[in-house]
Amino acid sequence: MAVQLGKRVYVRERPYPQKKAKITSELEDLIKRYNYILLFDLHGLSARILHEYRFRLRGVGAIKVAKHNLMRIALRRVYGELPPEVDRELFGERAYIFTNENPALFLKEVEAKAVRRKAKAGDVAPYDIVAPAGPTNLSPGPILSKFGKLKIPTRVQEGKIWIAKDSPVVKAGQQITDEIADILRVLGVEPIYEKLRLVGVIWRGRRFVPIDEIAVEPKRYFEMLQQAAGAARNLALNVVYPTPEVLAVVLPNAHARALALAARLGVMSKETLPMLLARASSEATALAAAIAPKAPELGLQIQQRQQQVEQRVEGEKKEEKPAEEGEKGPSEEDIASGLASLF
Repeated sequence: MAVQLGKRVYVRERPYPQKKAKITSELEDLIKRYNYILLFDLHGLSARILHEYRFRLRGVGAIKVAKHNLMRIALRRVYGELPPEVDRELFGERAYIFTNENPALFLKEVEAKAVRRKAKAGDVAPYDIVAPAGPTNLSPGPILSKFGKLKIPTRVQEGKIWIAKDSPVVKAGQQITDEIADILRVLGVEPIYEKLRLVGVIWRGRRFVPIDEIAVEPKRYFEMLQQAAGAARNLALNVVYPTPEVLAVVLPNAHARALALAARLGVMSKETLPMLLARASSEATALAAAIAPKAPELGLQIQQRQQQVEQRVEGEKKEEKPAEEGEKGPSEEDIASGLASLF
């Protein structure tokens, strides 16, 4: 490999170490076999937890700890150029999990397979931890003072320390101290669930997605889908996209608008005729009401007609029949009586 430095050209003469070449080849095979590469933090992670996860994720993923430069070389050999957003994430104490599972589902898998371990000072209790009543394998000695400091009632029986009753040691959310950690350790209680701290996902060597964008609760996903469905429906209605769901809303509205326009313009049809006659009846009644006081010789009985209409409305309210859907024009009897009231 030749690297140009100013006017000088560096040429590697010695071959790459066989160990590094083997690791790079293994990384290439894993990259070709799996679509997703999950990065997780190794800082403070014990070898026991890592080995447990190797075993528990067998069949759904493969864990690999390798130098980041070797990973860069393997990614470039498989995908060509390495995007900057992926390159800048390959640093520090990080390792890799290769999988073909959906990253969101795989994240749930990692959480479900958390490994139990003994508590250490500084840990936070995940739940209320209780020292169970009964015998222990501890012999009487200085340890009794630690039990007393934590207000755990004990007695000596058959040469062993017995816990008199179930005693709370620490509540959920509280920090575990050195004394509490020592007591839990000698009692054999492993209250801490430790899991891999995932950082993000590399998708086909092209894109890096932070784990925060993947770790979304199912309820939040449902809300996002509802919002997306509502936005898509509104957009489809606005552009009148011809689908059964859109047409079921658009066609009745268009039909109602067309009828209103036709009635306004006086277009005669089977559907607009009741509306036109009702409008003519209403306008004629209003005209007669304006003329009647000024021309009593015409004998227009507007008052009687209004009383008949009010009585008919009150009778319909008493019957309490369910209203029919859609707007209907007045009946032929109403139209005839309305015209007759003019004379």
